[in-house]
Amino acid sequence: MNIQYRRALLGLTLVAGLQGCGGSSSTTLTTTTGTDTATTGTDTATTTTPATSTGTTTVVSASDATEGPNPNLFVSGALVEAATTEDCVLSGGTQTTCYRISVKGVPANHAVGPFCPPTITSTATEGGIWLDGSGETYDVDGNFIVNLPTLYNDASWQLYDLATGKVKITDTQVACEAAAQPNVAAEYQNYCVECSLDYVNGGISETVLIPKTPVPLATPATLNGNVGISLTGVTFALAAPVDAILSAHTIAAFDDCGGHVNPNVGYHYHAATGCTESAIQEDGHATLLGYAMDGYGIYANKNPTGNDNTDLDQCRGHTDAIRGFHYHAAPAGDNAFIGCFHGEQGTSASAAAAGAAPAGGVPPVGGVPPAGGVPPTGLPPQ
Repeated sequence: MNIQYRRALLGLTLVAGLQGCGGSSSTTLTTTTGTDTATTGTDTATTTTPATSTGTTTVVSASDATEGPNPNLFVSGALVEAATTEDCVLSGGTQTTCYRISVKGVPANHAVGPFCPPTITSTATEGGIWLDGSGETYDVDGNFIVNLPTLYNDASWQLYDLATGKVKITDTQVACEAAAQPNVAAEYQNYCVECSLDYVNGGISETVLIPKTPVPLATPATLNGNVGISLTGVTFALAAPVDAILSAHTIAAFDDCGGHVNPNVGYHYHAATGCTESAIQEDGHATLLGYAMDGYGIYANKNPTGNDNTDLDQCRGHTDAIRGFHYHAAPAGDNAFIGCFHGEQGTSASAAAAGAAPAGGVPPVGGVPPAGGVPPTGLPPQ
């Protein structure tokens, strides 16, 4: 079952009762984005015009598809409270007006997990996916666990018990925290790393200030800190630190929605797989997923007809007459959303708490970037 069909199942599941994203039965998934959507609500901030809601989707008209953020488009239940506006200073020093948006850190339109398969005979429905940045998206099923030595040409991989076929999973908070760090002790190497939302009190919220009207930069800025926020109430993180994860012979599995739980930042996304597509564009343009820290929209990789965008810049952005400048998410297998920031960025609470510079800036010596970097305890955002 390929990822497009799995997304069709996801859409049916959301309507039936907000179940998990479900798995597929293929070893390697395609990364074509679909048009599945989720229930949206009416969390509002100022005087933006709400889009038209039809069943489980929100149809965004041309008048609502503005270049800057529209707080009305967040899925119902995605925000801690209604967005507000306040004065702010962006990363380039521009004084402007920002939206203060607090996302709950738990997806409002889908369940979290599964991540690791319990045994080497488990099907893809019992596990999630793995993204190593190679462009491929793998189903984390029993066959994937068994074939790791071949996939990475390393006989040291042994993520399961030879006698029982049970996969070695970090099924306690102690194990999760021990395995989800750069220097993994020997006893927690060769594990499928899985952390529960219970370890972070059900989720960690994030508050961001993003410009109401985006301010373009003369030169794009390097990604740092949170990439942005999804309409489902979850942060878009930087690329997962795959090299560090693989060096300990661990797999920090993602669920089928491209997210997983880190003990420092909670649940967050590392790739767009279709679960965040809730704001359908009336003109047939790719679906809006959320907003980058510079206020520009992040849209799905492909439009609903499956066509690629061939004119994207180094940040994965381009301009049209309706949406102005906006980004298109990278294919899931790239372990990324966008390539750089086109505009001056706002700030996030996690960056401030960690002592980092504003998103897109350079953290101070000894400072620690938020989700997507290396958190204060040394645990990577796995």
